[in-house]
Amino acid sequence: MPLALLALAIGAFGIGTTEFVVMGLLPEIADDYGVSIPSAGLLVTGYAIGVVIGAPLMTTLGTRIGRKTMLMILMGLFVVGNLLSAVAPIMGVMLAGRIVASLAHGAFFGIGSVVAADLVAPDKKAGAIATMFTGLTVANIAGVPLGTFIGQAVGWRVTFAVVAALGVVGLFGIAKLVPALPRPEGAHLRRELTAFRNPQVLLAMAMTVLGFGGVFAAITYIAPMMTHVAGYSDGAVTWLLVLFGVGMFLGNLLGGRFADRKLMPMLYASLGGLAVVLALFTLTAHNKILAAVSILLVGGLGFATVPPLQKRVLDQAHGAPTLASAVNIGAFNLGNALAAWLGGQVIAAGLGYTAPNWVGALLAGSALLLAVWSAVLEHRAPVREGAVTAAPVPAHH
Repeated sequence: MPLALLALAIGAFGIGTTEFVVMGLLPEIADDYGVSIPSAGLLVTGYAIGVVIGAPLMTTLGTRIGRKTMLMILMGLFVVGNLLSAVAPIMGVMLAGRIVASLAHGAFFGIGSVVAADLVAPDKKAGAIATMFTGLTVANIAGVPLGTFIGQAVGWRVTFAVVAALGVVGLFGIAKLVPALPRPEGAHLRRELTAFRNPQVLLAMAMTVLGFGGVFAAITYIAPMMTHVAGYSDGAVTWLLVLFGVGMFLGNLLGGRFADRKLMPMLYASLGGLAVVLALFTLTAHNKILAAVSILLVGGLGFATVPPLQKRVLDQAHGAPTLASAVNIGAFNLGNALAAWLGGQVIAAGLGYTAPNWVGALLAGSALLLAVWSAVLEHRAPVREGAVTAAPVPAHH
């Protein structure tokens, strides 16, 4: 794999750390600003909204410049946002810093996916995308726990300063290691928007929202589920989340490897397995060992969907992949927000802390049905075209 992928992975590590570390530091941040924890939770919501808005916005702004230059600009924005968070005198400034940092998130992963895929041979594209996303998964294994520890030991502001420093390392890595790839001929906003006329692109994004949403329906409420149902102590939740991160890391690698061989079968297996594990999680959550195994599997199967889903969008967007790729990153976060809200609704309805697992299973199952429907439509399309053209063109996956 090219060294340029390492630079992209470092940037992904920083972004993944800043996205999730705030969840473990909410009590400290709330105490410092004199607000409630639910009010401090706006820092999580604001970041997610910023990702959804920033993905198409920043990618659109970057259609007129080279992808390497845009990646460097995005990492610079990320550094500024985290430094602003580190020195924010009031909660409003902290929220502004979070939003500034989040604007880089979707576009970085979207453009980075395109760059990573362009750096390798066609049969290794999903693996290259997975290598970049490895930074995000490792952030959940090492970056988030370490950032939480630093924040609790010496202050949460130090954590955000360290994350900003990571962004600087990623910025210099991109500058030194990522080649100045030529901008595709005719690359402009109108061309990028044509990708959304393809129903297959929209179906892939819907799969992203529902499939990865299934993961967050359960994981958002993992703390009360593990302490109230499984019987774990509060302190054990951090290590259970590390276990989830290990699952993400392994699933990402396997998803990237097998998606390069058989993309749609990989999606069927990962989405179907995720739906089954989430449904069983309502039962296994009552046993400490089985609950821990379930968390590992949810992370693994959930992130095994990421490389094939991202590559599916790139494949179907054809000559205009950049905006579609970035919007698909926003779709992951949209799924997270939707699933977290639905999970909260079933808990509020009195159905218990394991009820979000059923929500997740239904979401993942719906994504599987969309994947099957997408493949059926794709299989039929060449037949329809064959009536007009000389010969049908077979689908390759």
